[in-house]
Amino acid sequence: MSEELVDFFKALADANRLKIVGLLANRAYSGEELAAVLDLKPSTISHHLAKLTQAGLLTSTSDGYYNMYHLDRKALENRSRSLFSQENMASSIVDLDVDAYDRKVIRDYSRRDGGLKTIPAQRKKLEAILKHVVNSFEPGKRYTERKVNEILAQFHEDTASLRRELIGYGLMKRDGGGREYWREK
Repeated sequence: MSEELVDFFKALADANRLKIVGLLANRAYSGEELAAVLDLKPSTISHHLAKLTQAGLLTSTSDGYYNMYHLDRKALENRSRSLFSQENMASSIVDLDVDAYDRKVIRDYSRRDGGLKTIPAQRKKLEAILKHVVNSFEPGKRYTERKVNEILAQFHEDTASLRRELIGYGLMKRDGGGREYWREK
């Protein structure tokens, strides 16, 4: 997972830091002002400001004796756009097994011979089973209803329900008369 994404969320994963960001969205504050407004010790405010600065959310300017803290809106927008890009979000799941649930459902509902114990009633589980069953059909190849039933009978005796659900989920198509069935992808 992207460390930058984790650091960004860690920086915002504190109620007081969110309050600081909210205050700084309106105007600049000194650390002393923030401590008074939030009723926190200056050392606690310094800790929070350091975390937010490290995450690239704040900038500071010197104003005499005080450092004035500003929310860096442009950096926040750029960072958000970058962190939440399609590529960055996809990289956060690269080491996860996204098919684990489907495999578990297939294992739970299958007999040793590969047939189904039952057809699941729950939609999510049924979808996992149907995605497994549809792999028995070659993409683009046309099948008669009889051949479809032969293949589906390997999984369950209720071939009509399986066939209907495969069509309903868009995993297979059929011509208007039901003479031919095919898997598009």
